[in-house]
Amino acid sequence: MAAPLIRLARNSDAHCIAVMSRCLIEVGLRGWSWDPARVTRAMRHREVCIVVAEINKHIEGFAIAEFGDTRMHLSLLAVNATQQRKGIGRALVEWLEQSARTAGMADIQLELRANNPGARFFYAALGFEFVRAVPGYYSGIETALRMQKTLRTATAENLEYQFSFKNIHL
Repeated sequence: MAAPLIRLARNSDAHCIAVMSRCLIEVGLRGWSWDPARVTRAMRHREVCIVVAEINKHIEGFAIAEFGDTRMHLSLLAVNATQQRKGIGRALVEWLEQSARTAGMADIQLELRANNPGARFFYAALGFEFVRAVPGYYSGIETALRMQKTLRTATAENLEYQFSFKNIHL
């Protein structure tokens, strides 16, 4: 198998990403949350990063992440069923994790369906730890498991800086 090319998504990728989300992630949920219009809007948002894994000019996987002030949230990750367990998901997460480290993020957070032990094992193997269950997270009908990976811990300087600004009253 050729190594996947991990690249930023283009507008022309929105439909493929949306269909993969519907078929691989949103199965059994109400409606179509990540339709092509939403994917396109996300691509235009300055705090969202969407990457795809391409093999032989075919999109085989994608990930959507939102960057906050100190945390990256991995919103979606999917790999075509015929390409799973070949390192594509890992490559996508590692690409985003490196971006989060470069941006100075403290941690990465994500949710996964509680009835998906394969995904929980996958994320645990990448260093994510279970945080808590979130009942009704998916369409109000399905529980999510929140997981988190710490990228950096608070230093004394960092805590002092945060504390000093909390005590400023304007």
